[in-house]
Amino acid sequence: MNQLPRIVLTGIGLTCPLGNDLPTYRAALLEGKSGVSLFPVRNMGEQPAGVCDFEQTKYQKRKEIRVGTRAGSIAIYCANEAINNAGLDLENIDSSRIGIYLGITEHGNVETETEVCSLFDHYDEDVKYWTHHHNPRTVANNPAGEITVNLGLTGPHYTIGAACAAGNAGIIQGVQQLRLGECDFALAGGVSESIRAYGIFAGFKSQGALASHSDPTRASRPFDQDRNGIVVSEGGCIYVLERLEDAQKRGAHIIAEIAGYRINSDGTDYVLPNPERQEECMRQALANANMQPEDIDLVSTHATSTPQGDEQECKAIRNLFGESTSTLVNNTKSFIGHSMGAAGAIELAGNLPSFEDGIAHATINVDNLDPSCALPGLVKDKPVEKPGGINVILNNSFGMLGINSVLILKKFEA
Repeated sequence: MNQLPRIVLTGIGLTCPLGNDLPTYRAALLEGKSGVSLFPVRNMGEQPAGVCDFEQTKYQKRKEIRVGTRAGSIAIYCANEAINNAGLDLENIDSSRIGIYLGITEHGNVETETEVCSLFDHYDEDVKYWTHHHNPRTVANNPAGEITVNLGLTGPHYTIGAACAAGNAGIIQGVQQLRLGECDFALAGGVSESIRAYGIFAGFKSQGALASHSDPTRASRPFDQDRNGIVVSEGGCIYVLERLEDAQKRGAHIIAEIAGYRINSDGTDYVLPNPERQEECMRQALANANMQPEDIDLVSTHATSTPQGDEQECKAIRNLFGESTSTLVNNTKSFIGHSMGAAGAIELAGNLPSFEDGIAHATINVDNLDPSCALPGLVKDKPVEKPGGINVILNNSFGMLGINSVLILKKFEA
């Protein structure tokens, strides 16, 4: 039986509420700095949110920004940064061999809401004022497609709609396409423009799942007894993935190696999570990686700061890892909120430097730990340096309609 090619990460490009590159982002996580602030939402006033502040004109002209989408601009920024970080010379690479696989939660809401409100508020509902850019802005492949137009790439591109599991799903798709030989480089990850759509805020509020707090920096509080909902955020993170053999041939710096993964479905509810299926997804990812629970040094949790969601994930983790204190557990949404389709990819990036420094960043805003979330290895208040280092990370990312994704990465060893 032929052994599957080993797949490695050789570049990272990101923008998130804590910065526009990995060193800045990581430093803020280790400092315990929140990236959440108040953001004006149509019809709802100011809401706690995670807002990105990247230089859109670094890789786009102003006209291109006007014609395109916020998600497209985020994707273009992250893709260019990832390519530069990986040291790729596009002029000497067959562009038809570069694939783009981006996870998204939703797309088109921002543009549709803007157009509808504009017609009602200013144009007496006359559809002749509806922009002719609307259709290319709202097709589901838009963020990935905007990258191809920006960079002149001619390989495959598409988005993976996987709710809040999409960031992991984009990376998994890239791994699979590389192993199938469909591309030589994969630009893979997730993007989100969610804070620009008031329907997302309104939807979570109607569910009783939108965070509120007098101090926005303390609104996202996974595992805390007083958590009351999600802080909506935007952002993106795209990785350059390639086969190990190819990366070594070009002398690439290897950041980490994909060890295993799994995507499954709850099959039980539109919104409520199923801890049995989450546990099953983690177990199957471990089997795919040929690992045991005790091999995992750090679990990056999905926990979104909702009362039931956090409890259910902790139940799944406890069932799998028992009372072990050797496996550390942390949460990045406590710093930046929930970036929806980008969450899995962004949160993974924040933990990848652990392979070098052996430190797990803390989970902040846990002032009153919920006993149902009191995992033995939970890192809260301040970072923890793990004796023996951090060599394997398990990254959880779950979404509505019961989609679960788990990605396992390991420190690269030749």
